[in-house]
Amino acid sequence: MHTDRNTLFQQLWDNYRQVTPSAEEIHRILGAAEGQSIVNDHIALRTFNLAPVGLEALAKHFTSLGYSQGGEYHFEAKKLYARHYEHPDPLAPKVFISELLTEQCSKKLQAIARELVSQVKPEDVLADNFLYSGRHWSVDYATYEALLQESEYAAWLAAWGFRANHFTVSINQLSQYHSVAKINQLLKDNGYRVNSSGGEIKGSPEELLEQSSTMADRVPVQFTDRTEAIPSCFYEFALRHPDASGKLYPGFVAASADKIFESTNATG
Repeated sequence: MHTDRNTLFQQLWDNYRQVTPSAEEIHRILGAAEGQSIVNDHIALRTFNLAPVGLEALAKHFTSLGYSQGGEYHFEAKKLYARHYEHPDPLAPKVFISELLTEQCSKKLQAIARELVSQVKPEDVLADNFLYSGRHWSVDYATYEALLQESEYAAWLAAWGFRANHFTVSINQLSQYHSVAKINQLLKDNGYRVNSSGGEIKGSPEELLEQSSTMADRVPVQFTDRTEAIPSCFYEFALRHPDASGKLYPGFVAASADKIFESTNATG
């Protein structure tokens, strides 16, 4: 496991931008407008709730660097459970890790998930590069499509494996763009699609968190039998508001996160 937080996040970013060309371009556009570096609010990771790759296994890569568990979140319709992790350094990126509750899914999906995960070596999960190591299994396009019928989340995970599903611009740390609405307009002015599920702006000042995101890029993926362009990753934007104590809210809003998940939908 990594011993340096900055190295881990740099490697995660380098891996993410390889399959998310829009993020690098948006990062450049924002950086040029801001005249300063862009601060990452959080990343998100996806996994199955199966050994050796369950949520806890991924979280160890961060708890070993001083992170501790924050809130937990339930997404009943999507059959997901999630937690977020935060670091004592308030500018350190937060981490949102979710896992698919496979036992709540169909027998067919359970069998596919078990077969995929059986190809992951337990020692690989402890490796420095595991969180950005991609796919550890063989999967054909028909299996991807079968998963897509039941769970977009499972299909995405089967195709992409382990990597940051998104990075997030901290609007709080920007000097020129102070609202999610202004960020969304900048995105649309530059030809990017904004996730409109549940509205382009998820959350509210009253909920202490406002978010928006692009729709995922479509990037060619090599399956065992063919290459197909499918949704990869997306870029998110977050504006945090102070709570009653004056501290910026560090958590997440489940109803908003539920819609953010749909940034990787294959349709829409």
